[in-house]
Amino acid sequence: MPTTLLVIDIQNDYFPGGRFPLPDAAQAGERAAGLIAAFREQKLPVVHVQHVSTRPGATFFLPGSGGEDIHPSAAPLPGEPVVVKHRVNAFLDTGLEGILRGLGTESLVVAGMMTNMCVDAGVRAASDLDFSCILAHDACAAAPLSFGGVDVSAPQVHAAFTAALGFGYARALSCAEVLNDVPHIR
Repeated sequence: MPTTLLVIDIQNDYFPGGRFPLPDAAQAGERAAGLIAAFREQKLPVVHVQHVSTRPGATFFLPGSGGEDIHPSAAPLPGEPVVVKHRVNAFLDTGLEGILRGLGTESLVVAGMMTNMCVDAGVRAASDLDFSCILAHDACAAAPLSFGGVDVSAPQVHAAFTAALGFGYARALSCAEVLNDVPHIR
């Protein structure tokens, strides 16, 4: 069965000039673009997820702002599914699971933004739905966080969330490792 590339929330607001820019978004977007190109070259499925904020008080991914648009580095081609979500988890109240099952997907390679929110929720949900998951960790970007007077840098947040996902939900591989180690993606 095919491996599907799931591209989560690589959207304009996360890039420089956006309403919620993430450190390393540009580099992660470039690496994700490389994965997208490799999947397309092998005629493997690519499914995009786009977050459009509809909750009161939202400050980014606002409908009609342009910030909610998928970034050009990850732009879908005609025929590639785009799942619009309004919550953190891409599987919640969307048709994502049905699209993946319809494609015959058993395993996912996941790239996207933010590692500490939508990527984390998506990988955990996919694993709970019995999809085998690979997190292309260097095609993801995280936000810095602060809690209890402790500031945590974006690279540290990314590392902690990647380690947690790698512990029980996914194999964490670099894009180079994905391209070298995953069958049919060469």
